[in-house]
Amino acid sequence: MLDYDRLSLDLSGCAADDWVSKLVGVSRDNLNDSKHGKLAGWRALLESLPDVGKHRFDLTTPSVTARFDWPGQTMNQVRQSLLQLAPWRKGPFDIAGIRIDTEWRSDLKWDRLGKSISPLTERRILDVGCGNGYYALRMRGAGARLVLGIDPTILFVAQFAAIQHFMRAEPVHVLPLRLHELPEPPALFDTTFSMGVLYHQREPLQHLHQLKQTLRRDGELVLETLIVPGDASAVVVPEDRYARMRNVRHLPTRQRLTEWLAESGFTDIRTIDQTFTTTDEQRATEWMPFESLAEALDPADSRKTIEGLPAPLRMIVVCRNT
Repeated sequence: MLDYDRLSLDLSGCAADDWVSKLVGVSRDNLNDSKHGKLAGWRALLESLPDVGKHRFDLTTPSVTARFDWPGQTMNQVRQSLLQLAPWRKGPFDIAGIRIDTEWRSDLKWDRLGKSISPLTERRILDVGCGNGYYALRMRGAGARLVLGIDPTILFVAQFAAIQHFMRAEPVHVLPLRLHELPEPPALFDTTFSMGVLYHQREPLQHLHQLKQTLRRDGELVLETLIVPGDASAVVVPEDRYARMRNVRHLPTRQRLTEWLAESGFTDIRTIDQTFTTTDEQRATEWMPFESLAEALDPADSRKTIEGLPAPLRMIVVCRNT
């Protein structure tokens, strides 16, 4: 599922050999079949995917796309195989006519941030909580030299492996890791992304500190997280769930989030977007057939969640490591 030889090659010359060796070791350990009951089946599914020969791919369009010709009934068979990797959260993708309509229209968020961050051309990128690699592939499409995505959800790693099988969009990698599992950070990355991760952390300042350690001097952090409206410095702590999501630990105001970033040593902090999530952007589909945002909002007042808290408001912040 992971091309460790290619990973080592892509990291050679920019990271110490012992750091790369530790990174590969942790990744292999986390991808042990004994750690996930479905992993062996997903490996078999991935191994059954057909070779497609000559192909082209496009990482610059809203739907990350691979183009080639399918032989016979292969397209139908592959579609059914990819559906077995549901739920697909981030996307969309188009695999030679197989349109993977994911829960999130992730292209909309990419459009909101893409023109407001530093150009990614020739930059080394870390994407924390990368999911199935949709954004990582878009980063490569924007000219990144190397994209390393990390996410602890093995299903998402398997989804990326399936997409990568048809695109071979090197040098992009998705590893089964949490941020704290990275070997001692070598301040390797020019840009680090953390999108949809901070509000799950028990200790937000610790997460911000760990993100800072991954960046070179003057490197850029792109942070997206849930906030609550208001001008005061405050934090809402959900008692149980938020918008039916488990493990939402805190919802700061814009002011409090800015304070956290400044306290963590980031400078040049600026907000580039603040948007309420809509059911056009997050919804149930054939590829994610479970409850989604519509079921998480108060049916009588879409400005509130079913728990009575403010509806999901996501903020994107860009800042600099000094």
